[in-house]
Amino acid sequence: MTEAPRPGLPVRGSATGRPIMAALDLFGRRWSLRVLWELHQGPSGFRSLQQRCDGMSSSVLRRRLLELAEAGLVAQRDDSDYTLTPLGEEACRALGPLTRWAEGWAETLAERPGDPLTNTEDQV
Repeated sequence: MTEAPRPGLPVRGSATGRPIMAALDLFGRRWSLRVLWELHQGPSGFRSLQQRCDGMSSSVLRRRLLELAEAGLVAQRDDSDYTLTPLGEEACRALGPLTRWAEGWAETLAERPGDPLTNTEDQV
């Protein structure tokens, strides 16, 4: 199969085997969260999912789908569409508070006058 992170085993950045570290490794892989996000909108075929993910390469999409399936978050239905499993739906719900935090963070940064990263007047 693939090398999807698994709780109880060492993962990138951690040898502890803690479940949170395995989850962070899985979700931190390029395009993984985007695939989950798109499938949270509803089942999708491979090509449609690829288009919804801004045309990511088919090899990367295939690898991510295999990893997410091995992790128990995604399944392929009989009609060849990919869908979230109940565990995948639960993961998306768990990411809800992080989404709300990120939106508030973006608003806070946008409201900060004189922020050195957004204030171009002082830059040479």
